[in-house]
Amino acid sequence: MVNIFKRSFFPAALILLLVLGGCSPKEEVSKAEVSPVLSVRDQSATVNHITQMRLDRLLPGFMRETNFDMWVIICDEDNYDPVFKTMIPYNTWCPITQILVFYDRGPEKGVERLNLSRSNLQGLHEDAWDHRAWDLEEKESQWDAFIRIVKERDPQRIAINQAGIIWAADGLSARLKEDLIKAVGPEYSRRLYSSEKLATLWLETLLDEELELYEGVVRLAHDIIKRTFSSEVITPNETTLDDLLWGHLQIISDMGLDRYGWPWFRIRWRDPEVLEQYGMDDRTLRPGDLIQCDAGIRYLRYYTDHSEWGYILRPGETEVPPELNEVLAEGNRLQDIFCEEFQLGLTGNQLLANILNSAKQKGISKPKIYSHAIGYFLHEPGPLIGLPWEQEDTGERGEVELVYNSTFTAELSVTLPVRGFDGKELRMAIEQMVAFTENGAYFLDGRQEEVYIIK
Repeated sequence: MVNIFKRSFFPAALILLLVLGGCSPKEEVSKAEVSPVLSVRDQSATVNHITQMRLDRLLPGFMRETNFDMWVIICDEDNYDPVFKTMIPYNTWCPITQILVFYDRGPEKGVERLNLSRSNLQGLHEDAWDHRAWDLEEKESQWDAFIRIVKERDPQRIAINQAGIIWAADGLSARLKEDLIKAVGPEYSRRLYSSEKLATLWLETLLDEELELYEGVVRLAHDIIKRTFSSEVITPNETTLDDLLWGHLQIISDMGLDRYGWPWFRIRWRDPEVLEQYGMDDRTLRPGDLIQCDAGIRYLRYYTDHSEWGYILRPGETEVPPELNEVLAEGNRLQDIFCEEFQLGLTGNQLLANILNSAKQKGISKPKIYSHAIGYFLHEPGPLIGLPWEQEDTGERGEVELVYNSTFTAELSVTLPVRGFDGKELRMAIEQMVAFTENGAYFLDGRQEEVYIIK
């Protein structure tokens, strides 16, 4: 076993995350080889510990960097603010109105974390039940407690989650904003500012320990795709695309995991003779089919997002036709260029231009980039690097700047004529997870370098 954490205070069960099968792309994956999933109890302990460290180590610096001495997060039960969801325990229930107040008392005293609601946030924030934030026995209303806290601390700049670019930083509802303004009055209303930059930094920046944990989550997602592209799910001439999709989802469900969104599987190339025999509308998987997936999971609050490829062997074949792996190798070259161009402070639009310019200089065949930030959310909150329909300027989302310890998908494509396939062009779209640190960009748990064999 390999401990994925360098610090001894992590729960011992965490080391299970990296006990992995380690199959090569050519091998089929058995159920026994798929990475283990932590018990729900250990998942809760892991998430809560990470959240505690994030609040302790990241929050104060981000508040000072963005020049806020108070941050107020307000939301309702069953309509949680996206940021709020990343700041509460795994094992809690948050009924009715939720109010979190962060107040920076300076470098020596640190940031107060006050929970002005009836939720038990288990020490991550000072709870009403501790009589430190909102004393429930004093018959003080929730909003009265809030305005008392504000007046006692007299903040000069108050961050609220209202944003124009990053949706994950825009969690304050219109009604609750009205309630907030009414509670604080005209004087403090003039001190309310958008938290967009603060919330974006909080959501996109991961601790070093999180990147190690995230790598294990990505490895788990890789293993699930390998298992899906195997004889456990696919029987040529019997399994349909719908069967493949539901089989993949069943694996995820049986493992106690959440899907990332709604995955898909498509036949991207079919033997002309098979096509002639069964017709264009045939959805049964046949020998010679080249299949693409776009799939992912959500585990320990982190999302994964991958696009990978599998090939069903034809009678007499023992390997994937080499020309298919040649197209994938061209995609790998573009992935390398993608990572090489990552530099602190660049915007998504600058990255897009630099990657495409470098790719064209190096002779990459018809490169296209459409990558996005990923982490606590599937498509947020860092810089957007291209869109399938926009290869120059993605607007304000493309003007977000790159920061260290953020994570992305290297989602891109190349297009090449394929020998042995009537010389027709194949557009191979691939997607892998990338982390960017002070040491540069790298792939979390590697990447697909050979098309999976399906027998």
